[in-house]
Amino acid sequence: MPEAGTTSPQRQTTGIEKLPQPANSSIKHVIAVMSGKGGVGKSSVASLIATEIARRGLSVALLDADITGPSIPKMLGVTETPTTVGNQLRPEKSRSGIHVMSLNLLVEREDEPVIWRGPLIAGAVKQFWSDVLWGEVDYMVVDLPPGTGDVPLTVLQSLPVDSVVIVSTPQDLSAMVVKKAVNMVKMMGVPIAGLVENMGWLVCPKCGERLEPFGPGRAREMAAEMGIDYLGSLPLDPLVSELGDRGRIEEYKPETLATIVNSLVEKVGLTRDSECR
Repeated sequence: MPEAGTTSPQRQTTGIEKLPQPANSSIKHVIAVMSGKGGVGKSSVASLIATEIARRGLSVALLDADITGPSIPKMLGVTETPTTVGNQLRPEKSRSGIHVMSLNLLVEREDEPVIWRGPLIAGAVKQFWSDVLWGEVDYMVVDLPPGTGDVPLTVLQSLPVDSVVIVSTPQDLSAMVVKKAVNMVKMMGVPIAGLVENMGWLVCPKCGERLEPFGPGRAREMAAEMGIDYLGSLPLDPLVSELGDRGRIEEYKPETLATIVNSLVEKVGLTRDSECR
């Protein structure tokens, strides 16, 4: 049992070195997408962020660190098994050229459960960084599992994460749990790019009126309370589910997505030169 007052991960970070760049690869920026709880559409947000960055002519990778609940390959329509090059795995590519690595690409059936304990799961995430031939990557987006357990801790400690995007929804319960994730990231000393509110509103298909099905969004207010930036809000749109189920989520482009990514990449370090390549 931990002693009183030792529940934070601050003490665990001492002496832990970041993993070096993967062999034969160069990854310039790493963005982790995190939430305090499941059901907020975190993987959808991670996929949309990666897609929007790729639209700007940048090389993008998407590391699915949600080992026991991977959904990235399904949403991006990636089904091929990665091949090996020497002692490294070659990531598969989505339709828009995003480099994808997920455990679901390595199992025989996509519905095959991964029944592993925490240390094994954390080790797999490290291998997805070190043992994959990522190549030249401008931005890697890491889709973290919900909560503040082994995998988020491993990624924040071991990978050179430049910034974290926090995903929430308008419900008060989501806000309460998301604050735990924010506090964890702050304890780890990793910068937080800001908060994205998902499923914040919808447009009535009959009258075109903007509705807030979960009540007025509190994301801007909540971000201010936690001392982080508010990046923007994404809608509750049935088209997201439809395209995700068909493996074509890259075709979705809500009007607020570009604004969110503009703010994000400005914080992480997108330069005008790289934007114009």
